[in-house]
Amino acid sequence: MTNATLDMLILLVKLAGIYFILLTAAAYLVLAERKVLAWIQDRKGPNRVGPWGLLQPLADVVKMLTKEDTRPAGADKWLFYFAPAMAAIPAILTFAVIPFGAPVTFMGRPVTLQVADLNVGVLFFMALSSIAVYGVALGGWASNSKYALLGSIRGLAQLISYELSMGLSLAPVVMLARSFRLGDIVAAQSSLPFALCQPLAFAIFLVSIAAECKRVPFDLPEAESELVAGFHSEYSGMRFGLFFVGEYINIIVLGGLATTFFLGGWQGPWLPPPVWFALKVGVFAFLFIWVRGTLPRLRYDQLMSLGWKFLTPLALLNILATGWWLVV
Repeated sequence: MTNATLDMLILLVKLAGIYFILLTAAAYLVLAERKVLAWIQDRKGPNRVGPWGLLQPLADVVKMLTKEDTRPAGADKWLFYFAPAMAAIPAILTFAVIPFGAPVTFMGRPVTLQVADLNVGVLFFMALSSIAVYGVALGGWASNSKYALLGSIRGLAQLISYELSMGLSLAPVVMLARSFRLGDIVAAQSSLPFALCQPLAFAIFLVSIAAECKRVPFDLPEAESELVAGFHSEYSGMRFGLFFVGEYINIIVLGGLATTFFLGGWQGPWLPPPVWFALKVGVFAFLFIWVRGTLPRLRYDQLMSLGWKFLTPLALLNILATGWWLVV
């Protein structure tokens, strides 16, 4: 077997493995959320399909696939069909640059436990985060519905606003690691995770990714009490399911990025590196669910004020403080 063939085989195995794990984890994260919210609210969650309700995600997939796929009269056909893919694909692609374990040796050659070890990994993540905005925008615009359009306008303003504070919160991480490569950022935290030396950047990043995921208390684009279901009100069947799956994949991916940037990535004692990575991502997923079961939704003016008047100025001040500390 030639080196090129072996490299292609390794890449295909990585892609298939990550794709399978992401989709399975997203499906069972839905079940975990329903169980945790039931525990918080002192009621029973799904417990009918399979032992302890473990086959509920499979039942949900069957339900989505067998529902009628409708399209509103007057909707833009191709944009209407294209928007759900734009919600899920950027999140899946982002996971390509996240390292989830130390490099291993396979057939006498080192293999990194990530799909692509880009030297501009942080910029790649920010670029795909910008593209994800189009799923919300196109879904609302193409539906020919005022409720969906209002949800997409809210989503555009929210995602663009909080993407700024999220990007600024990562600048001190890049300054400390002196690299845009995610593997180098993990290696720079071998003695101390950046969450301890950059607590303000960590807090700003957490709030920003909650807004990027459109999770409570930032679920304004999907506010059911005002907008029915927001930007995806007119979707049904598996197209609605793609929006739904995209949101939970995004939770996993952004939890993985928070782990990589601030919690030392896959590093940890005793347990294998991928297990440490999965545990840390699971903590972030549980935090998102816990917040959903605890906090009310913000008003829209509160949402925008928090992003522009507090998080962005604090992130800029933190960059200045970090630069001063590195120089002095």
